[in-house]
Amino acid sequence: MKYLCLIYYDERELAGWPEAARDALWAEAESLALDLREGDALMGGEALQPTNEAVTLRSRHGTVSLTDGPFAETKEQLGGLALIDASNLDEAIRIAARVPAARFGSVEVRPVKATP
Repeated sequence: MKYLCLIYYDERELAGWPEAARDALWAEAESLALDLREGDALMGGEALQPTNEAVTLRSRHGTVSLTDGPFAETKEQLGGLALIDASNLDEAIRIAARVPAARFGSVEVRPVKATP
């Protein structure tokens, strides 16, 4: 079954870390991705640019409006995503618990709706 792991953390907190600590975090995340790919559990995923690069679009009654930034003002921002293949929710949670950002942010694990 497919699960989407949405990885949230406070961008400002991470930006305040020493460069070596950020580099170590990214190296750990890359190592995890490689491990999951080798086990065929990682189907896709990417880190995201900071929220100041985001645009939120709404379409109402034929009119499109754009807002700079993410949809909601929150302490934690969506920083990345991983599409994984797990046999059940428990396995998906075990995989998501290995995401380095889970130690200072959060990872939302959501089943992907099967398409007919």
